[in-house]
Amino acid sequence: MATIRHEFYESDERLTLSIFDRGADPSQVSITFEPRKFTYTHGEKSLVLEPLKGQIVPEKSDYTVGKVKVEVRFAKAAIGRWGGLIGDSPDPLANSAAPSSSDPATRPAPRRKNWDALTETILSAEKEKSLEEDPNAGGDASLNAFFQKIFADADEDTKRAMMKSYQESGGTTLSTNWEEVKKGKVEVKPPTGSEWKRWG
Repeated sequence: MATIRHEFYESDERLTLSIFDRGADPSQVSITFEPRKFTYTHGEKSLVLEPLKGQIVPEKSDYTVGKVKVEVRFAKAAIGRWGGLIGDSPDPLANSAAPSSSDPATRPAPRRKNWDALTETILSAEKEKSLEEDPNAGGDASLNAFFQKIFADADEDTKRAMMKSYQESGGTTLSTNWEEVKKGKVEVKPPTGSEWKRWG
């Protein structure tokens, strides 16, 4: 029997095998899935892969016969990359008390990262801080809301100090001390490394 040219690619959950058998007759193709063995026969052509590098779930594996190739999809029993089709790598499921490919209770459940839940957790953690806890929470909009809250709760002198200092300094200073602000014009104080320029 002649061995057929084949190649594969894989993800953590699945391995896809392409068997190049041009014009294969679907009614003549015979495929057998076993936990650590795969057999393909079509007339005089055959391909036997044993032992498979990792264990598969035969009932979840399938194939399609195309005009140029037969595409076989192995469902991996354990998440992870094989790096090859066949080999004596230790079977991650061999340690279970009663290894049976048909009984899902004996297989350890694959651990997957739930990226949506992780994103949700991060976003909710970021939302938890209130403006009282962190005036910088939420960026410019929250900062404005924070200053509006201070302004709304302030007495008349504090409001006057805030308005005068903000306007005269071109938005670079915000003071709540009216006794100091009322003495004269509030100077422009750009951030360190910046230069103040008037527009218009």
